[in-house]
Amino acid sequence: MSPTGATDPRWWRHAVIYQVYVRSFADSDGDGIGDLPGIRSRLGHLARLGVDALWITPFYPSPMADGGYDVADPRGVDPVFGTLDDARGLVADAHSLGLRVIVDIVPNHTSAAHPWFQEALTAAPGSPERGRYLFRPGRGDGPPNDWESVFGGPAWTGVADGEWYLHLFDASQPDVDWSTPEVRTEYLAVLRFWLDLGVDGFRIDVAHGLVKADGLPDAGDSDQHGVAVTQRLPYFDQEGVHEIYRSWRAVLDSYSPPRVAVAEAWTRDPARTARYVRPDELHQAFNFHYLRADWSATDLRAVIVGTLAATSPVGAPATWVLSNHDVQRHVTRYGDGPLGLRRARAALLLTLALPGSVYLYQGEELGLPEVLDLPESVLQDPIWRRSGFTERGRDGCRVPIPWTREGSALGFGPSGSRPWLPQPDGWSELSVEAQTGDPRSLLELYRTALRLRRDVTPEADLEWLESGPELLVFRHGNLGCAVNFGPAAEVTVSGPLLLTSEQCEVDGTNLLLPQDTAAWWSIP
Repeated sequence: MSPTGATDPRWWRHAVIYQVYVRSFADSDGDGIGDLPGIRSRLGHLARLGVDALWITPFYPSPMADGGYDVADPRGVDPVFGTLDDARGLVADAHSLGLRVIVDIVPNHTSAAHPWFQEALTAAPGSPERGRYLFRPGRGDGPPNDWESVFGGPAWTGVADGEWYLHLFDASQPDVDWSTPEVRTEYLAVLRFWLDLGVDGFRIDVAHGLVKADGLPDAGDSDQHGVAVTQRLPYFDQEGVHEIYRSWRAVLDSYSPPRVAVAEAWTRDPARTARYVRPDELHQAFNFHYLRADWSATDLRAVIVGTLAATSPVGAPATWVLSNHDVQRHVTRYGDGPLGLRRARAALLLTLALPGSVYLYQGEELGLPEVLDLPESVLQDPIWRRSGFTERGRDGCRVPIPWTREGSALGFGPSGSRPWLPQPDGWSELSVEAQTGDPRSLLELYRTALRLRRDVTPEADLEWLESGPELLVFRHGNLGCAVNFGPAAEVTVSGPLLLTSEQCEVDGTNLLLPQDTAAWWSIP
C-alpha cells in the first residue's frame, strides 16, 4: 500500500514533512484530546497545504506520563487515540491523497507500565528479566553514577532490593539495555509490525541515546544537559548506535519500495550528525543546529555551510527544521509579536529554498506563538514536576491548534468540548478558517511557497551569490533566494520575481528588500 501517484523511491530526499502532535491536532470525540480519527478528518488541510508526508507522534498504549513517549505496548493504539483499525484507515486515507505516513518509534526506553518492566521489578538482580533494562547496584548510599535526567534530577531510581534502574528521562521511562539480544530482536519485530500495516517510515526518538559507554562511567559535569550540544556524554552519541541502525536499514530496504527513517540525534556538530546517515544507516537526521541558530545572517550561513559540507560526503540530504514539539515555537524565539511573525515569514522562504528535506511543525503555518502564560494548574510536562516546579517545560508549544473562528475549541473538537490545554484569547484570528483566502496571511504564504517549491530543481547544489553580516543571497537550481536581516538592501534579481515575505519595491532587475524580508525569483 503506497501513496496514489507517488512513485519516486527517493521522495524523502526533497520532501516536506509535517509533524502532527496527535494530542493537539484534532479531537473527534470531544474528550479534549486529539486522536487518529481527528487526524483523518483534517488530512485535506495537509494535502491543500502542499506537504508530502506527515509524521505522527506516539499514539500507542501509555500511561501518558510524557505525552505518549512512555510506551507500554508498541504494537497497539491507546483507546484515547482510537484503534488499530483507525491507524490502518489513517494510512489508507493519507495514501489516497498522495501523502506518506511516518510514525514515531521510541527505542531508548519503555513505560514503567510495560510488561517487561513490571516483570523486572519482581525479578531477582542479575535475572534475564532485569537484563532487558539497566539495573545496577548503588555506589555507597547513592546511585551508580552521576548521570542526570534530561527532565531534571538524577537519572537513577532505587528499587526495594537495593538496585537502581536508569532513566535518562522520567522515572516512569526506564531505559532498555541494547546490549541484550532480546531487546534488539523485539524492536526489529516492532518495525516490521508497522511496516506491514503500511507506514512509510519512522522517526526514531532519542536515536543518539540507545548505547551507553562501557562501565557506565561518570559524566563528570554538574550541568550535563547544558553541555550536551558541545561535548559527548557517556550516554549519548556512542559508536555502538551505528551497528543497530545498520540492522534497521536492512529491514527498511527489504520492503518495496524501501521505507525510510529519520533520527532525532542531538550531537555536538553536523559532522557527528552525518554519521547517522551514512549509506548503510538511516536516511535522515534532524538538523537541530539549524533550529538552534539565532536569527542572524552570520549564524544561519555558518550552519547551512556546515550542514551541507557534512552531509555531502555521505550522500545524504540535509534536513531543515524551525520548530517541533520539544522547543519553543520560532515565532516567539525570533522576537514574538509582529517582529517574530515577520521573521518567521522570512525564515520560511529561506528554509524552503535550501536543498534537502524540510520538517514543519503543526501550527507554524498559522504563525502560532509559544503560549507562555498557561496556568500552572494545567501544566502536564514532567519537566515541570522534576524541576521542582521551576521550569514550565514544553506545554507552551503543544496547545491545540485553532481551525475555526468560533466555538469552544475553535474547531479543534466538537462544540462544547474543552481542549486539554486552553487556547489563548486571540487565536480565533490565527485559525485556518480566518487565514484561508487572505493573501496577506502566513497560511497562504505557506501554501504558495510549497506549491512553487515543487518546481525547484531538487538535487541541485546551493551556490552563494552574495553574503554579508546582514544579507544572504544564493541560488538553488532554478530558484534564487535573498534574505535581508538588516536595513533595507538592494539585490539584483536575474529573473522574474516569484514570491516575497513582505511587500517589496522592484525596478527592473533591482529589488529593494526591507529588513527581515525574504524574496524568491526564477533563474532561467
